Amino acid sequence: MTTIHPTAIVDPAAQLDPSVTVGPYAVIGPHVRIGARTSVGAHCVIEGHTTIGADNRIFQFASLGAEPQDKKYAGEPTRLVIGDCNTIREFCTFNTGTVQDQGETRVGDDNWIMAYVHIAHDCVVGNNVILANSATLAGHVHVGDQVIIGGLTGVHQYSRVGAHAMAGFASHVSQDVPPFMMVDGNPLAVRGLNIEGLRRRGFSAQRVAALKQAYRLLYRQGLTLEAALSAMGELPHSHPEAEDDVALLRDFVAASRRGIAR
Repeated sequence: MTTIHPTAIVDPAAQLDPSVTVGPYAVIGPHVRIGARTSVGAHCVIEGHTTIGADNRIFQFASLGAEPQDKKYAGEPTRLVIGDCNTIREFCTFNTGTVQDQGETRVGDDNWIMAYVHIAHDCVVGNNVILANSATLAGHVHVGDQVIIGGLTGVHQYSRVGAHAMAGFASHVSQDVPPFMMVDGNPLAVRGLNIEGLRRRGFSAQRVAALKQAYRLLYRQGLTLEAALSAMGELPHSHPEAEDDVALLRDFVAASRRGIAR
């Protein structure tokens, strides 16, 4: 049966899998659903229309599903959806979405989210992401899979961080960060390709070589953005194994509305 500490307050309408554990003084609201084997630490507050998957570890004092910090919010039943196998450390704050967007804040699977991280309304966080201590995502931010965001880094609203990118400590991310890139600083600067991260994730030497060439076209040869994208379109002819990687990078850059970190 569900293990709920006697000091916890769990609304009778909340839906908790029988294997869920809830620590002392936690508060869980009526519209919350929590999946199998998830543990909720002491003093956590989980409210709003919040759905949490299986095998998550939520440490003490986290606040999940509170109203968005948006003056336009008028009490609409927006949502927070969290996937499976996430680690959510102390004092994290995740807010629900707003009707000005999709009405949903979403966090994927297998993410490592350290203490004091804030995920604002309408953010979308992918899978296998690391958000270090006090990283802050403003509203409508999208973070791709396998991203690392350093501690004390802020990401401006509506910005996107592409898959396999890395942002260093205390960075100011105010433009889109293309996939595979390493950035840091204030103002933000691209420092190079995230080569070590790619190798650790099993990228072959051929795929890394193709992405190195794409990086040079985009950042080192003085090309206009349009010319760089056009030249990148030719790379799969000589590097067919990296066709999907190059397409991911090209499509991300072409779709940017805030401009890319360059």
